Amino acid sequence: MTALSLESFAAGRWVGPGPDARSIASAVTGADIARAGSALDYQAMLDHARTVGGPALRALTFHDRARMLKALAGYLGERKQALYDLSLHAGCTKADSWIDIDGGIGTVFVFASKGRREMPESHIYVDGEVEQLSRNGTFLGQHVATPLQGAAIHINAFNFPVWGMLEKLAPTLLAGVPAIVKPATSTSYVAEACFRMIVESGILPDGAVQFIAGGTGDLLDRLTPQDVVSFTGSAATALMLRSNPHILRHSVRFIAEQDSLNASILGPDAAPGTPEFDLFVKEAVREMTAKAGQKCTAIRRIIAPKAFESDVIDAIRAKLAKTVIGDPALENVRMGPLASMAQVRDVLEKVAVIATEAECVHGDPASFAVEGADAETGAFLPPMLFRCADPVGASAIHGTEAFGPVSTVMGYDTLDEAVSLANRGGGSLVMSLITHDPEVARSAVLGAGAWHGRIYVNNRDSMGESTGHGSPLPHMTHGGPGRAGGGEEMGGVRGVMHYMQRIAIQGGPDMLTAITGMYVPGSKTVETGVHPFRRTFEELDIGETLRTQSREITLEDIEHFANFTGDTFYAHMDEEAAKANPFFPGRVAHGYLLLSFAAGLFVDPAPGPVLANVGLEGLSFQKPVSPGDAIRVALTVKRKTKRTDTYGEVRWHVVLTNQDDETVATYELHTMNAYRDVT
Repeated sequence: MTALSLESFAAGRWVGPGPDARSIASAVTGADIARAGSALDYQAMLDHARTVGGPALRALTFHDRARMLKALAGYLGERKQALYDLSLHAGCTKADSWIDIDGGIGTVFVFASKGRREMPESHIYVDGEVEQLSRNGTFLGQHVATPLQGAAIHINAFNFPVWGMLEKLAPTLLAGVPAIVKPATSTSYVAEACFRMIVESGILPDGAVQFIAGGTGDLLDRLTPQDVVSFTGSAATALMLRSNPHILRHSVRFIAEQDSLNASILGPDAAPGTPEFDLFVKEAVREMTAKAGQKCTAIRRIIAPKAFESDVIDAIRAKLAKTVIGDPALENVRMGPLASMAQVRDVLEKVAVIATEAECVHGDPASFAVEGADAETGAFLPPMLFRCADPVGASAIHGTEAFGPVSTVMGYDTLDEAVSLANRGGGSLVMSLITHDPEVARSAVLGAGAWHGRIYVNNRDSMGESTGHGSPLPHMTHGGPGRAGGGEEMGGVRGVMHYMQRIAIQGGPDMLTAITGMYVPGSKTVETGVHPFRRTFEELDIGETLRTQSREITLEDIEHFANFTGDTFYAHMDEEAAKANPFFPGRVAHGYLLLSFAAGLFVDPAPGPVLANVGLEGLSFQKPVSPGDAIRVALTVKRKTKRTDTYGEVRWHVVLTNQDDETVATYELHTMNAYRDVT
């Protein structure tokens, strides 16, 4: 193929490679396939992001941005084959590319869904419940979050040019922050093709995204406290970047996801012949060969009971022996080359270090078969399995990562020793534990949790639907302590918060209601004289309230409810036993009787805009109701959220009070209400 001239996208225009551009070789053939490197005005890029992209994104609500992400994911999904074709040159089999390309697009879909379901249709994110800071509730506190007003600098690794870019972009854009993307040069041709699709889609506002094909120059020296650096790569590079005096001086947020020596532990109960043993071997082999072992979550240390150590080695060797290495375009090839010859050299250097403490039991980089390609010109290596006889006394195997198809088996005597060995990695992205014993799982999590960002526990019960040791999911945080960088990416809304500022707002109820767009108890309410169930979604106002008539609760009501439902708990039916209970003055009404009577007081029964009651949250019974007491209800519009083209969700603050105006119960009611044009 003709070598591609990769372009940067800076301040709204494409900029081609300059005279100092770097050549990029195919991992399969070694031939030059692209050139990258542009002379860019980094200050202009930052200005464009801050003054054009940022305001445009912040003008949108979280739901607007979520809809934007959904449309973008759909657009990329329709054009992904071109990315699959390019990924072959990066050494990716079809299965490898699926992880990167479909995994990346799927991540955008998840964040789009999270944004619609878990974030408000607003510009302000409400974080947690209202804190009462005064006795009478006239002075309150509320944590909220708003988008940072700078730019997010995404510096991505070579191994996942699509997923690595999209898993950062999705939460950043959902937060309302523009991004400048810098992919690793060796696979930047795949990232550039995907980014070009993003721009061509026209879905994102101007300035929302920019792209650097080449180096970052003095970009980091121009950042402000409103900017964020999100980095994926080696610990050495992360240290160099985060130690930048400008970043330190201005407290620029720095999120790092670094290399880590991830471990997998075979539980002491998982003997050969059990489903767990077979699963353990399968996971180990997959993590050695998928993406040719070039995954930040790959298993580097295989920790097994000493009694099963030789069985584990034999089983892994047998599977590795059947792994066909070669041109990833061939159907029978299961492992392609590494991303570049530079990676081959780096892996071999690290292998030499590992070999000082462990013996190689499978794989010879000087002699192995390659299908459909040349092992000399392509970046090929065989899977290499090592065994360390003394993992407790060793150090290099716990501190050296060969970022390729390399792993080391080590035996343990006790579970505590296994956990200690896993923790010797100094902090990792993921540890897996294969066991069918719940006590083993609990003990391992208690011992290893502090050193690992994710712990993947699997066995015969969950293996059919599990996603695998090496699969970070957008719903869960991806990161880890110590050597792994101390960062947390993805994680649903948690990931979005990295690009927002959390603010502690203090003030009166009216102020908090105005700021958050959500009714806060104690703030002003309005009564329209029209039953709220007769008003459409658009017509309802935050704070709009219905106050009902009261209803007396009789002993006959309580006994009828008990007999009708079968709930004859003594507090409702036995006066003497109820009085002996410190919570009750005597026989009291059922809590669910009160809810039922409350609905009877506030419901308007005729067909109208209210389509369905879909649930309630936060139910709290605060004072018992005795026979002869009366209850009334205050129903207040708390929050409104559009859900579909025909209806939206209304959340109601519901308060039940007695004849003395004492609160007896509170909860949040959820209904789906039709829009004006469809009633």
